[in-house]
Amino acid sequence: MKPRLRSIIIPLTIFLLAIAARLIPGPRTIDDAFITYRYARNLLAGDGFVYNPGERVLGTTTPLYTLTLVALGALTGGSEANFPMIAVIVNALGDGITVLLLLKLGKDLGHKVTGVAAALVWAVAPFSVTFAIGGLETSLYVLLLTATVYAHFRDRPMLCAFLAALSLLTRPDALLLLAPLGLARFRFHASRFKEGKSTTLLAEAAVFLVPTVTWFTFATLYFGSPLPHSILAKSLAYRLPQTAALTRLIQHYATPFLGHLTFGIPWIGVGLVIYPFFFVVGARAALKTKRQLWPWAVYPWLYLITFAIANPLIFRWYLTPPLPAFIFFILLGMERFLRTAADGVESRVMNRGWSPKIRWVLLSIVILFPLALSLRGWTLQPDHGLQRPAPEMAWHKLELLYRQAADILTNEMGSEAGSPPPLLAAGDVGVLGFYTPTRILDTVGLNSPQSTAYYPLEESFYTINYAIPPNLIYDQQPDYFIILEAYGREGLLKDPRFHESYALLEKIATDIYGSDGMLIFAKSP
Repeated sequence: MKPRLRSIIIPLTIFLLAIAARLIPGPRTIDDAFITYRYARNLLAGDGFVYNPGERVLGTTTPLYTLTLVALGALTGGSEANFPMIAVIVNALGDGITVLLLLKLGKDLGHKVTGVAAALVWAVAPFSVTFAIGGLETSLYVLLLTATVYAHFRDRPMLCAFLAALSLLTRPDALLLLAPLGLARFRFHASRFKEGKSTTLLAEAAVFLVPTVTWFTFATLYFGSPLPHSILAKSLAYRLPQTAALTRLIQHYATPFLGHLTFGIPWIGVGLVIYPFFFVVGARAALKTKRQLWPWAVYPWLYLITFAIANPLIFRWYLTPPLPAFIFFILLGMERFLRTAADGVESRVMNRGWSPKIRWVLLSIVILFPLALSLRGWTLQPDHGLQRPAPEMAWHKLELLYRQAADILTNEMGSEAGSPPPLLAAGDVGVLGFYTPTRILDTVGLNSPQSTAYYPLEESFYTINYAIPPNLIYDQQPDYFIILEAYGREGLLKDPRFHESYALLEKIATDIYGSDGMLIFAKSP
């Protein structure tokens, strides 16, 4: 194949693979994504940037993604738009562009094999595909982080500043990359200033600050704070061991290609050694070529340290953002290591004509080994949802149960007339809020600030890492209440006062989180 044709065919093939890997499984929407969809729908319906009409609470952590859905929703049905499908298409395109950027980074560093390997892995990586089809902002977020790094790498300061602003408006934890990146930019301008050369520091700062300050000003005036209320709520509501986040992150960093699915749990111990080793080798090689990449090399470790110290409940999608950088430098390290090995073999077999074959066999390991391990995370026949190939971790049984509960409750409420609409309380409010025409009391407090006053809760109330405060239900008196039995086993469901006030409408069989069913209650007359 001619080089020019190859330069077109390879990127196009990987791009289409990434798109197909997200469109084929179809939407398998995660509960939190439905929260963002409800904000978007309310905006399009004219109710404002709110979760519950009339309540100005910033419960979504991703304003830019919300506004993106609003813009596309306005073109495809307004408040009745198919947001789950819109999200999958947006995310598929976002991940498609991300794999092209990874491919280009490898090529520009002089390591085409690494670029191809990283792009192929990201095209099918379960930690990428799962949350793309899950409807979350993760794909857009990863794209903006990667594009910001690439603009910095290519010395495009204005584009870098603008993309940095967009990434921060997509998720606030973008600061974990933007802080070292900002330091790198400041040091660059400081060195130019000392040399008596002109700089664009003020212009870059303006490009970054205009969109961010605009949003923060609006959020402060509209919501009362620029910080999403969900950050505070999650820090109070969940009860975790002090090292829970650290343990989960270490396991994650030891299995970037899900090697434990192929080689078993002992592979985690192997991964703890070989992947940091290859990362260091790869990062050193990259920084020798382009020192400006050091913020990207620091980012995965800064991410690990920050989340380990903060110790939040690590939802699966929290594990995705550092992976592109982590995987890229690991693969670069593997390429360097195997090239060195190939050179050693070449010197021994030079006279036998074997060296080209051996070199390509060794380098193909960089591409095929991580790709094969990542594909082990897929299943051809999921045990729930759409019967199409999908990552095994694209688990959404809970969301399907909540959709069933939403249909039951909608039929129940349909027989009632009057205004205001009934108040529904629940611990997981995404599906319920999107598919029931009613007000929502979010007992975790993501969208309902009144809930946070009831946390932290005594340890005795917890069966798992979350429990619903009994006094929250007694004080707020919701008309309906949906709960996984495990959320109330040691507290609310043992209290006679609750059973005097609420009657069980229906029990949906499930053992999720060790629960004895999903319970739907209605307030007694």
